[in-house]
Amino acid sequence: MKNLKRKLMPVLLMGATVLPVTAQSLDKMNWLNEPAQWEIKDGKTLVMDVPAKTDFWRVAHYGFTVDDGPFYYATYGGEFEAVVKITGNYVTTFDQMGLMIRIDHENWIKAGVEYVNGKQNVSAVVTHKTSDWSVIQLPDAPRSIWIKAVRRLDAVEIFYSRDGKEYTMMRTCWLQDNCPVMVGLMGACPDGKGFTAIFEEFKVTQLPDQRRLEWAKRQAEKE
Repeated sequence: MKNLKRKLMPVLLMGATVLPVTAQSLDKMNWLNEPAQWEIKDGKTLVMDVPAKTDFWRVAHYGFTVDDGPFYYATYGGEFEAVVKITGNYVTTFDQMGLMIRIDHENWIKAGVEYVNGKQNVSAVVTHKTSDWSVIQLPDAPRSIWIKAVRRLDAVEIFYSRDGKEYTMMRTCWLQDNCPVMVGLMGACPDGKGFTAIFEEFKVTQLPDQRRLEWAKRQAEKE
């Protein structure tokens, strides 16, 4: 697998303007903790070997802090919807991959699939100085799962799907609003020797700003 180097070209979308669905250009993103082996195929699919002994976690329950998993991201402002299809050859407990939304090393959300005791779980970790963890065990082992995150004002709603069409909500959590965030694709392998993660159909849709809509409604009512 060819190890490709990419330059940072963050996408800042700060206004309240309604923008169309955007298939994020994978060759115009940046790495945090770049893995040794990764590849972009046809400009649409990211394949990476998730390194061993990597994770994202802060303090709670386990008593340690780690922030060294690979994360491939672009920067967005305002409100948006992010979706990705994920496929992993999970091997060891805590192998994981999915979406990450990140302000800084103390404030971030990761959501996707986490492999625990031989079972796939849809999983979310929300961190504001300390981390929490929620999981829903799947009854089978689907080849792929779609993960969707919707940022609205000071909240993020997280969903999963088996077919990319019908989504089930798994979590709603707080995230500071009115600030740009890094949005992208993460993997981690805390206890294993690494695994291969495949990310497809990564799209970000900029949403109309709720405050602007409410303001416009009030103005219309005054007329």
